[in-house]
Amino acid sequence: MILIVDSGSTKTTWCVVGLDKSADTYITEGINPFLLGSDEILHLMESELTFPRTDISKIWFYGSGCGIADKNKMVHDVLSQFFKAPEIHVNSDLLATVHALCSKQPGIACILGTGSNACYFDGRDIIQFVPSLGYVLDDKGSGCALGKKLLTDIFKKQLPEDIRKIFFDTYNVTAGEILDNIYCKPFPNRYMAQFAKFIAAHVNYPEIRALANNCFREFFQRNIVQYEVAKKLPIHFTGSIAFHFCEILKETAGEFGLTVGKIMKEPMPGLIAYHIES
Repeated sequence: MILIVDSGSTKTTWCVVGLDKSADTYITEGINPFLLGSDEILHLMESELTFPRTDISKIWFYGSGCGIADKNKMVHDVLSQFFKAPEIHVNSDLLATVHALCSKQPGIACILGTGSNACYFDGRDIIQFVPSLGYVLDDKGSGCALGKKLLTDIFKKQLPEDIRKIFFDTYNVTAGEILDNIYCKPFPNRYMAQFAKFIAAHVNYPEIRALANNCFREFFQRNIVQYEVAKKLPIHFTGSIAFHFCEILKETAGEFGLTVGKIMKEPMPGLIAYHIES
């Protein structure tokens, strides 16, 4: 059996694929080596993974934060300790997006989930990408970026009072509680990203729609238009933000003369197909 893993900052999807091509899927908390140490990752797997692991011969792990060599090695070592599988491959979540969306065809593959990322794939290799700098410095267009913008606009009174009233009726939070969750508690990116749901639920308000438009506009400006081939190739997406905001995403892409291709909520179905074919 092979194990295919797609891990983001919020959740990890584990899929065990049998010789008969059957696929069993399990969900755990997200694994990002920039946010968790090796002991924490091991503890997470020991406490949350319930499937048998003795028959797994090959692991393909795609993870947020695994594009850096030392973080890649850390995750590899933990997987090796936990599974004892003879063959383990650890790659970035961006490569998962490429395999799921492009297979072996040229295209631009993007992630819009809790975080964001993008690259140009020529059909064989990732040959160009603008590095993701994480939620503090970048992650434009992501759930974290949307939530951060909403929170600042709410508390800085940049949105109409009727929208602010709906927000506080929905969440009943103070500025102090917001700051405590962002600066003093774990996973501030996940915390901010949860407020993207409010934007999706109230996108009929022009001011909220404009907020989303502006966040996606920054994503295209900073990540996509730098590729000379951007207007010649489809722009594919995975991630919950891309999926739930697909209409606004396509509208914003059109402003730059870009064509949106596939949009998948998560890459696992495409990854299963890719590895079975391979």
